[in-house]
Amino acid sequence: MAVWGARMPAVQQAAHLGTAGLALVLLAAAVGMVAGLQLGGRYARPARLPAQLTSGSIALAGCLVLVGQGESLSALLLAALAFGLAHGVLDVAANTAAVRCQNAFGRPIMSGLHAAYSLGALAGAALAALTAQAPHSTLFTATGALLAGVAVAAVPVTRSLSGAERPAMRAGAGKLPLLSSPGKLWLLAALAAASLLGEGAAADWAAVHLHTLGAPTAASATAFALYSAAMAAGRLTGDRLTAAFGAPTVVRAGALLATAGLTLGVIGNSTPLALTGWAVFGLGLSTTVPSLITAAGAGGAKAVATVTATGYLGVFAGPALIGALASATTLPMALLLPALLAAAVAALAHRALENTTP
Repeated sequence: MAVWGARMPAVQQAAHLGTAGLALVLLAAAVGMVAGLQLGGRYARPARLPAQLTSGSIALAGCLVLVGQGESLSALLLAALAFGLAHGVLDVAANTAAVRCQNAFGRPIMSGLHAAYSLGALAGAALAALTAQAPHSTLFTATGALLAGVAVAAVPVTRSLSGAERPAMRAGAGKLPLLSSPGKLWLLAALAAASLLGEGAAADWAAVHLHTLGAPTAASATAFALYSAAMAAGRLTGDRLTAAFGAPTVVRAGALLATAGLTLGVIGNSTPLALTGWAVFGLGLSTTVPSLITAAGAGGAKAVATVTATGYLGVFAGPALIGALASATTLPMALLLPALLAAAVAALAHRALENTTP
């Protein structure tokens, strides 16, 4: 994902696309991903997880190669649709497998697994930057081949997931918790959308925010890198915090921290405060999505797919919504929306997560 995103201008240039054409390609990827999330949730079963993980990984790698070869709008639309579909199927399989692994471990590990995604994003962006002078098609082909090879090499490990069972219950622990109602599931989904809207805002508007403050190009580009690094750091420590204090407390405290950080960064009206604000925002949100997916895992693969798909609607719709609000008011005013949504996550965290995590 990061390799594609970082080399997006080259993809656009190779296919001679304008802004509208590129928007259609991104929309195709989004539509494909939502469909893939639903498809993955429908077919994710313990016995099918190894095949779904392997085939989803290889398909995603192959679709990245196809995106690199696209030289027309129609070719890119098909490749992007397939890329999104593979991504969605793999996303559900990976998160469902992660829930099963966490249950088998008997302790929180979800945040650390999501940290690997954040670290992968940083590594992919760095790889794209280091190979900026190479043709993007060469980079996409090499990356796709590498990832497909890793997926095949991981088959002996993924096979074990079909037999992973929930851990034996500790004495006096009672049954593993389940989602108590459809309302609880949709509350988890809504909070995921609110949290991921913040991620979309950081990806698409952090650099623009710094630019409006008069920051140089390098500093503007640093904003999202700081956000991503802080999120990765938070996820690397999130499991220990969750084990010590419980998911509701950790998510509430983190969401309050995110609210305070972004609010300070927006109203501070200076480059240092803005950079600090985006970093604190990423740190605060770091444990939210892993905790919400863990809670959804109590309802099975379909629940994981519902929370994930709804959450990604925040990623897709959030940047456009912020842009519309910025047009009607100002960008700083519009960027208070993710801060307010983080405050809502803090207010509802206990209600959403109580009795849904081991």
